[in-house]
Amino acid sequence: MITPARAPENQATSKAGRAIDRTRRALTCTLVGSPLVGRAAAAAPAKTQRVPILVFHRFAETMADSMTLRIANFESQLRMLESRNCHVIPLSDWVAWRLALASGDAAPLPARAVVLTADDGHRSQFEAMAPALRERSWPVTLFVYPSAISNASYAMTWPQLRELAADPLVSVQSHTLWHPNLVRERGRMAPQAFRRFVADQLTRSRDTLEQKLAHPVTLLAWPFGLSDEGLAAQAAEAGYRSAFSLGNRSAGPADPLYAVPRHLIVDSVDASQLAARLEAAFANGMAS
Repeated sequence: MITPARAPENQATSKAGRAIDRTRRALTCTLVGSPLVGRAAAAAPAKTQRVPILVFHRFAETMADSMTLRIANFESQLRMLESRNCHVIPLSDWVAWRLALASGDAAPLPARAVVLTADDGHRSQFEAMAPALRERSWPVTLFVYPSAISNASYAMTWPQLRELAADPLVSVQSHTLWHPNLVRERGRMAPQAFRRFVADQLTRSRDTLEQKLAHPVTLLAWPFGLSDEGLAAQAAEAGYRSAFSLGNRSAGPADPLYAVPRHLIVDSVDASQLAARLEAAFANGMAS
């Protein structure tokens, strides 16, 4: 820790205290009023561990539509994660753990691990979500369809997305090129035409994000959370390491690597309801 030279003692102490507090929250999500106070939280064995992966979309002071999460509710959810000693980990850590399971040498993830993601590249992710997570030093993965960036009125601009992507705690990954319902499109196209369409959606999205942001793109979120075995195969062929869906259940070792479930977090999910989902995941296979 670096303390400014000749800083007044109270100012230096204040800065030091804030730095220590940020570090504690980043590493262990400070424990407040949790039933786990007084005993260490044990990680589940790697082969049974389930991790809640949360997905957000847009944020506002008031409800605008079914996918909007009120900022007050979002802050309440974040405080709940802190109070329950959750470890917010990067999505890439979950993917590495999941891939390591196949070789049999995967160590457990941290106890009470949670992953945060957000889809669609909405401007409110830059304005409301990112500052709240940055304050806590919590990582997040943004799944973006690049056709909207700097084009749609609701979306971030490329300068805003580049600013977020420059933060080591933020990962920007693919949500296809323009968010089509791929399962529905399969029924509308001849097989070869559909295959070319999907390949274009997967590769152009990745290539655009990598060119604009200068970061590798290896993960994919399916638009509307919809996929099938053929789409999973194409995602693997295109070089994606894993793909993510919906499903409102926590991700575990048995889930398909290209259809990993995530909890959709909307305004009807308050902090207590989210807490119940988390505790159900953490209780599964808990080590003694």
